[in-house]
Amino acid sequence: MFYYVEGTVALVEPSLAVIDCGGVGYACSTSRTTAAQLKLGKKARLYTHFYSREDQVQLFGFLEQEELNCFRLLIGVSGVGPKAALAILSEAPPSKLALSIITGDAKLLMQAPGIGKKIAQRIVLELRDKMSSEQQDAPAAGLPAPTLAQQPKGSVNHTQEAVAALLVLGYTQAEAFAAMEGCPADGASAEDMIRYCLKRLAGGK
Repeated sequence: MFYYVEGTVALVEPSLAVIDCGGVGYACSTSRTTAAQLKLGKKARLYTHFYSREDQVQLFGFLEQEELNCFRLLIGVSGVGPKAALAILSEAPPSKLALSIITGDAKLLMQAPGIGKKIAQRIVLELRDKMSSEQQDAPAAGLPAPTLAQQPKGSVNHTQEAVAALLVLGYTQAEAFAAMEGCPADGASAEDMIRYCLKRLAGGK
């Protein structure tokens, strides 16, 4: 229904942002990550998800498209509702969440309030299963040669993890490979690479 809302930030709380769009205030439930970056009286654009159930109608908003993608992935997991998804995103921004899925690190998710071992493991398993074997194998086989050549010995796995994480976040293989061009690999962790790629994909340098 709503792709995004854009206007003046009228109210900010740890899990809520109200965006004034031409005199109409849109209440968007959000993560602490997004809320921390909003400033009262300043303009902002939140990418939104309209959630409707028999007993609940709610609008969710996020500063980054990647965070919205992660939110949608999380609520698609059996037993994970919007509240749990926001709790996870408040502890693990997209780069960390995507990497935890790729590496099977359920402990990171357990840092979020209300997320126990069983649900954390279910999230990791279900989201990893959503990735086709073609997507998982593509980073190793399809990574541009110049990028592979830049990798110091033993670091190619970080590159594969970073590209796979970008696929989790909703980017195409072509976009992921292009973003990896020029990525400083010497001593860089997979998360460093993911952040670098996200900046490039957002138009930053």
